[in-house]
Amino acid sequence: MIGLSSYAGVMESVMNSAEEQQPSSPLANAWSKKQDSSKNQKTKGVGGFVLVHAGAGYHSESKAKEYKHVCKRACQRAVDQLKAGALAVEAVAAALVELEDSPFTNAGMGSNLNLSGEIECDASIMDGKSLHYGAVGAISGIKNPVLVANRLLSEAQKGKLSAGRIPPCFLVGLGAHDWAVSHGIPPCPSEKMATKFSLSAYKRNKRKMELAEKMDTGHNQTKKRRQSSENENGSGCLDTVGAVVVDLEGNVAAAVSSGGLAMKHSGRVGQAAHYGCGCWAENACNMNPYSTAVSTSGSPFLASEDRVLGGVIVLRCCRCVEAQPSQNIQGILVEFLWSHTTESMCVGYMSAQDSKAKTHISRLPPGTVPGQSLAIEGGVCRLMSIVE
Repeated sequence: MIGLSSYAGVMESVMNSAEEQQPSSPLANAWSKKQDSSKNQKTKGVGGFVLVHAGAGYHSESKAKEYKHVCKRACQRAVDQLKAGALAVEAVAAALVELEDSPFTNAGMGSNLNLSGEIECDASIMDGKSLHYGAVGAISGIKNPVLVANRLLSEAQKGKLSAGRIPPCFLVGLGAHDWAVSHGIPPCPSEKMATKFSLSAYKRNKRKMELAEKMDTGHNQTKKRRQSSENENGSGCLDTVGAVVVDLEGNVAAAVSSGGLAMKHSGRVGQAAHYGCGCWAENACNMNPYSTAVSTSGSPFLASEDRVLGGVIVLRCCRCVEAQPSQNIQGILVEFLWSHTTESMCVGYMSAQDSKAKTHISRLPPGTVPGQSLAIEGGVCRLMSIVE
């Protein structure tokens, strides 16, 4: 079942606006055909596009303003990087830092606490230009896990280490923490990353577990534990945050960060850190004129669950060039969407041509069942520049 919320009207106006700007003829040239001819050309202006989300789950109306605000800040931070000439991978990392710093998201500051009452985070980032990837899993004591993932990516791009050693791209636990500190990323005690919201949730979940353990053994205990787990980690909780970016050169990047499930076992690594699972980014190539970036939340591989809860943001872009009487206008057509089976998903998006980000809390239509219904929304935009 596909549900469209009240934002559909705004989405339609965005699409109509893009259609008015686009010529009636097909794209003048496929991106793959332009790559060779544009090597010696200079592009005037800087820009790009970013789409972020602050978790798939349930976003209460009382906190709607805060969720939208953090998405707006994340978009603005990424666009500031793009305007300064940064590539997509740096801009997407900047967006994730803002999302991790918010106490309202389950990433970085304010993440879920594990069984031991500690915060362990997962994060990954991928550069569509080089296809390099960096990730950390179950890392503690680092305020912004995405910065460690990004540093792993950038260090890997430098080539082999001394004696021909292969640099790491995925580190976990204490090893990830020590590597981060040794590369100039400051530590942050786990207790300072907890908030009153995450501590309150931990105490509440711990009491539920203690009550469950006092009940009779057997089927009833197993059933009640399963129900308790569903209530704690179901649609009422927020999951992974993420972002996808395209810069004016057409490079794409994606990133994801998560505090993981509430009351998870210490050392558990979730999908946010796994290659090809949490995020993906790939530039256009000779066989494919489209660049694609994806960031996910939740997992479709929950075979034992009755409800599949998750969300995703996606962008796809293609380059076109139009000849004008006095100049060549180079454009990138960006198609973007978000989809979720959870009760809601908060998103924000912005191009470097916009004065401010647009934010929206997408919700399943009334009467639908989370995990059994699907909402899909999105739009298109066009990035323009002058080729000299």
